Amino acid sequence: MTLLLRASLVALLLSSAACSSLTPRQHERAAAIAVAGRATTVDCERADRCAVPSELRALGGEAFAASAAGPDAPPRHHVLILDEGGDALLARINLIRSATRKIDLQTYIFDKDDSARLVIDELLAAAKRGVHVRVLIDQLSAIADLQILAALAGAHQNLELRIYNPTFGLAMPNYMHYSASVICCFRRFNQRMHNKLLVIDDAVAIAGGRNYQDDYYDWDAEFNFRDRDVLVAGPVVREMERNFAEYWADPRSVPAERLNDVAHVLLAQGVPPLPPAPSQRPERVEMMSRAAADAEMVHARLVARAIAVGEVTYLADVPQKHHEGPDPDGAGVSGLAGLLAGAQEEILLQTPYLVLSDSALEIFRDLRARPEPPRVVVSTNSLAATDNPVVYALTYKYKRRHVRELGFDIFEYKPFPADPPVDPELGAWQPGDPGASPAVARSEAPGGSSGSGGASEDRQVEDKLRTETRPSLLRTSAPANRPVPVSGEGPRTGLHAKSVVIDRRIGVVGTHNFDPRSETYNTEAVVVIDDPVFALALAQSIERDIAPGNSWTVAPREKPPVLSGLNYSMGKVLEASPILDLWPWRYATNYEFQPGPDCPLPVSRRDPAFHRCYVAVGDFPEVSLGPKTIFTRMLTAFGAGLVPIL
Repeated sequence: MTLLLRASLVALLLSSAACSSLTPRQHERAAAIAVAGRATTVDCERADRCAVPSELRALGGEAFAASAAGPDAPPRHHVLILDEGGDALLARINLIRSATRKIDLQTYIFDKDDSARLVIDELLAAAKRGVHVRVLIDQLSAIADLQILAALAGAHQNLELRIYNPTFGLAMPNYMHYSASVICCFRRFNQRMHNKLLVIDDAVAIAGGRNYQDDYYDWDAEFNFRDRDVLVAGPVVREMERNFAEYWADPRSVPAERLNDVAHVLLAQGVPPLPPAPSQRPERVEMMSRAAADAEMVHARLVARAIAVGEVTYLADVPQKHHEGPDPDGAGVSGLAGLLAGAQEEILLQTPYLVLSDSALEIFRDLRARPEPPRVVVSTNSLAATDNPVVYALTYKYKRRHVRELGFDIFEYKPFPADPPVDPELGAWQPGDPGASPAVARSEAPGGSSGSGGASEDRQVEDKLRTETRPSLLRTSAPANRPVPVSGEGPRTGLHAKSVVIDRRIGVVGTHNFDPRSETYNTEAVVVIDDPVFALALAQSIERDIAPGNSWTVAPREKPPVLSGLNYSMGKVLEASPILDLWPWRYATNYEFQPGPDCPLPVSRRDPAFHRCYVAVGDFPEVSLGPKTIFTRMLTAFGAGLVPIL
C-alpha cells in the first residue's frame, strides 16, 4: 500500500471520529473535574486501615520472617496453585479486604459483569477506608462503559485508574478506530499489556492467566476457562511490585480522565455516580462476599494447601519491550528459553494456543536432536474447546510437525471435561442450572466431516461472549472467530492456563503462550518456582487435564493399506506452503481411550497396544460441523502468513 493511499484511508476512517478530539485546555478541565470530584474522607482512622484479619495475608509476614532468620538465610516463600475459578476469586476478595496500605492491580481484560463488579466494589471499599489503590488495564479490553470509567476516575483520592496504550486517546475506540490503527500504526496497535497481577501491601501477590470477567471464575452460563493462577507470599513480591511500578510510570499508561471519550463525559456531566450493577445471579455474589469473610473456609480452601518453598523468580517483560523490542540478553520472559533448553527428562507444557514462535521451535528441535531427548507432553485446546478458531487452524495445520518432527505427546482439551477443577460451592455454573445454554444438536457422530450447523450456528453462540481473542485486525472478524457450536449441555470449558513443569523440579505459571504474539507484541510475565513439591503439584494438575475423561489423545493415524508414503509426503510438502494446503488426510488425528479387560489403563501413543485401546474420533470431535469447519480448513490452507500476529 502506498504512503498516499494509506494516509487517505486513515483520514477517511478518522473523519467520523474527529469530533471526539479535545483541546489541551478541555483535557485539563476534565482532569480537574475528576480530581475535584474525588472524595477525600476515609471511613477508618486506624493505622491498619481497618483491614480484615486474613490468614492468607499473614502468609506474607511468615515468609518475610523466615527469610530474615539469619544473614545467610535464603529467601523463603509460601505459594499456592489456584486451579478452581471460585478459589481464585475468593483469594482475591479476601486479600483486597486484608490490605493495610496499598493494592496494585494489572490486567488485560476488565469486564463489568458479576465477578468484575464485585472486585470493583471491593477496591472502592478499600480506597474509602484509606488504602491506596492503583488499577492498570490494557485498553483493548478495558471496562466497556464510559459511565463506569468516568465514575471511577473521580470516585476517591485513594483510587487511581490508568489505561495502557490507548488507541487515538480513547478508552473505547470503535471499529473505525481499530481499522485506522491497523492501517497507520499496526505495530503499536498490537502492542498489548497481557500481564495479570494483583499485589497486596508488597507482601502477597496473585499472578497467572485470569482476567476480571465471569468466564475466568466459572461464573459464565455459556463458556468458562479452565485457567490457573499462583499466589505468592514473600520477598519476591517486592520485585513484582517494582515491575508493576514500571508500567504505571510508563507514558503509555494514561489516566482515565485524560482520555477523550472519558473526558467528554466529565465535561458534560461532571463525575457521574457509579451505575447500578444489575447482577445476573445476585445470590452468588452475596455468597462469595460471605465466603471471603469466612476464616474457616479461607483456611480450608486456600491456606491449608499453601506450600513452603525457597527462592521464587518473577520473569516479567518491562514496557520498554514496546519501545525497543525484546531484550536479546534473556531478560524478562525471554529467560524461559534457558529453562526449557536445560530440560533433561521431561517437559509438561500447557498452552491454550499451540502456535510456536520461531525461537520456541528452535528450542524444541534442539531438544529433539539430542541422543536422549526429553519427553515433551503438551496440553492444549481442541477446536471444540478453543475460544479462538483462527488460532486453532494453525495448530491443526502443523500437527504432523508437532507429533512427528518434534515428538510432542499432545492432548486436546474437551469442551465438556469429565473431571474439571470446578466447584459449585462457590457459584460455578452446572449443567441444568437456570440460564445455562442448551445442547447444540449434532447430526453426525464425533469425527464426521459435515453437519447441520448451517447459517444458524452463529446464533448458537451469544454475541455477549467476549473472550481473550488475539488483539489484531482478526478481532473484528466476529462471528468467524467465536467459539464453534458443539454438542453437549451446559456451559462448555476452554483451556486458558499457561504453565510448564521441567523435570518435575521447576514449575512455571504465567501469561506466556510460546507463540509469536507473546514473544514479539505482548508484554508477558511468569512466576518460576524451583521446588520439587510445587513442581509435582503443578504436574498433577496438568496430568488431571490430560486424563482420558478430560482430553483426547493426538496420535498418528493407522497407515492406510495403499499409498501411505504418498499421503505422508504430500501432507509434508503442502504443510510448508502458506497458500496451498488442501490435503484432506492429516498425519495425526484425535483418539478416545476405550477401557476394557485388555486395556485397564491408558497407554502411550507409542505403545503397540495403542490402536487396540483407543478409537479414532476424527479431527474435530464434539463440533457441530458446518460453515465454520470450512472456515477452519480455509485458514489451514491459507493462514500460515498470519502466524506472526496470532
